[in-house]
Amino acid sequence: MLRVALTGGIGTGKSYCLARFAELGVPVVDADLLAREAVAAGSPGLAEVVARFGPDMLLPDGTLDRQALGRVVFADAGARAQLEAIIHPEVYRRIRVWAATVPPGTPVAMADVPLLFETGHQHDFDRVVVCACAPSVQISRVIARDGLSEADARARRDAQWPIEEKAARADYVIRTDTTFADTGAQVRTILERLKVEG
Repeated sequence: MLRVALTGGIGTGKSYCLARFAELGVPVVDADLLAREAVAAGSPGLAEVVARFGPDMLLPDGTLDRQALGRVVFADAGARAQLEAIIHPEVYRRIRVWAATVPPGTPVAMADVPLLFETGHQHDFDRVVVCACAPSVQISRVIARDGLSEADARARRDAQWPIEEKAARADYVIRTDTTFADTGAQVRTILERLKVEG
């Protein structure tokens, strides 16, 4: 089985591409969902977050206040590193557990890992596919999707590696600047190549 990481930057279309791979029969897992599970209500991860960042990080129902935490960690690289030290080991553990459940004989399995290069885990995978678009497109998509100000959108984008640097390290790049149909065609082409390589 070829273990493939799908990555990119915020607003580069990773979720769309992951869904297209899944539609084509590729087993997929989303690290963002695993990260949410790692700090779910009552989890050891959430307890660590509260111990480090304080009870103001909790909503009245005991769940994580993601907006409050985001304001802290995207304004302070040290705080962001501390949060990542809590969450990332658990996320990668969950990815390994997931990969072990993929049926034998599966040619390609894919994990969407937004901070793959930033965390130094690209070597955990056989191939890396990067979703890329112009930095200005990233900003406009994040503002439209998340309702953030331009400054907040830029802060989140700039907390990640530049997309050009990720693309330069990729085995394959999917350009998402154009149409959904074009992106889908790139997904199909890359999947066929991955199956041959597997």
